[in-house]
Amino acid sequence: MVRKIMDKNRKNIVIIGGGFAGLQLAKDLKKSNYNVTLIDKNNYHTFQPLLYQVATGGLRVDSIAYPLRKVFRGASNIRFVMDEVLEIDTLRNNVTTKNNIIPFDYLVIATGSGVNYFKLDDSKNLMMTLKNPQDALKIRSYILQNFEQAYKTDDPAEQEVLMNIAIAGGGPTGVELAGAIAEMKKFIFPKNYPGLDVSKMRIALFEAGPKLLGPMSDGASTKSLQYLQGFGVEVYLNAAVDHYDGDHLKVSNGMEMNTKTLIWTAGVKGVFPDGLDHQDVVKGSRLVVDGYNRVKTYNHIFAVGDVALMASEEYPKGHPMLATVAIQQAQNLAANFKYLDKDKDMTAFEYKDKGTMATIGRNRAVVDLPFWHFQGAFAWYVWIFVHIFSIVGFKNKLSALWDWAYNFFTYDRAVQLIINPFVRPDQASDKKNIEEESLPTRY
Repeated sequence: MVRKIMDKNRKNIVIIGGGFAGLQLAKDLKKSNYNVTLIDKNNYHTFQPLLYQVATGGLRVDSIAYPLRKVFRGASNIRFVMDEVLEIDTLRNNVTTKNNIIPFDYLVIATGSGVNYFKLDDSKNLMMTLKNPQDALKIRSYILQNFEQAYKTDDPAEQEVLMNIAIAGGGPTGVELAGAIAEMKKFIFPKNYPGLDVSKMRIALFEAGPKLLGPMSDGASTKSLQYLQGFGVEVYLNAAVDHYDGDHLKVSNGMEMNTKTLIWTAGVKGVFPDGLDHQDVVKGSRLVVDGYNRVKTYNHIFAVGDVALMASEEYPKGHPMLATVAIQQAQNLAANFKYLDKDKDMTAFEYKDKGTMATIGRNRAVVDLPFWHFQGAFAWYVWIFVHIFSIVGFKNKLSALWDWAYNFFTYDRAVQLIINPFVRPDQASDKKNIEEESLPTRY
């Protein structure tokens, strides 16, 4: 039972997913002539571009997560339901969740993307991913746990496999994560683990394509490569990870590496509930939509953000899976719902490219604006300003700014705690020892 009473004379819009697209759409439909139900399995919105900062101890997790209920306080036509959608019934026009059956007149799928392991699906339990706050906290704990173990052993081979870190995927997440870990190697680990020869730690980034930051300019790609190599990161292009057994990985170019930490950022695919026509699903598990974000087979079901593929002459393979695309599609769809309420024609979506950016450590960033590409310290300050402005919640903005200032002036990391030790499934036998050595569960 969903408790908030809605106006029975209004049509019902159900939005699945509280990411960038779902949140923006619900916000833009405040005070509209619709009942809006937003469903998400978590009760918070995550600012995903900064997950790597949580994973490397630069930010607290509550700096990039914001309660969804707090966003919609006082919005009489909006209700939030924390639940997991299991299936969409397109004949009866309702969604089935674990605890409810929720009817809709219009349905919007804003479920985003999940991890695509490609041919390494059998090894997915051995790898780390970075799609949500839980992933970020697991990475942070696991890296610190491995260093604690390396500190206690005199076996060079064991130290090597514990300290080495491999990252698969040279997109923004992989590049930014590699830069942040390299800063930890330079400034944090030598101070925290005296006597441990951190110089022997290897950080390797593997990209299957010919350049880093594929969608960005050649200048941004070249500069990011220079920045990473200047930090001591080993970067391998045209090199896909072919095999990983939890301790040892093999790469398509013949290279091999010993490491217990492989962080997978190499691929994504759309995720959405069961129930839709299979002909609407294309490669990458994305839903084919028209210029108004309507799912191909239906007039009353829409998809926005990463899960939607809107092919056009300019974007024959669909728009890039970026937050700016998701937000703009949501804004356009909200306007179209208001047009529909007034029996007016809808407006087709047009993407306005506002640019992309990535940071590779302090004073090192690359920015591609539509008519201006630049790198370096100024780009880094632009990156900070844009991300502080984009974080949801004033308190979160201040918290992130404070942690970044602390990191900048002290050459340290704000959060270096192993709160909930992470145990890989294949290492479950070691769980008891790890738990006994971990810190108490309190901040």
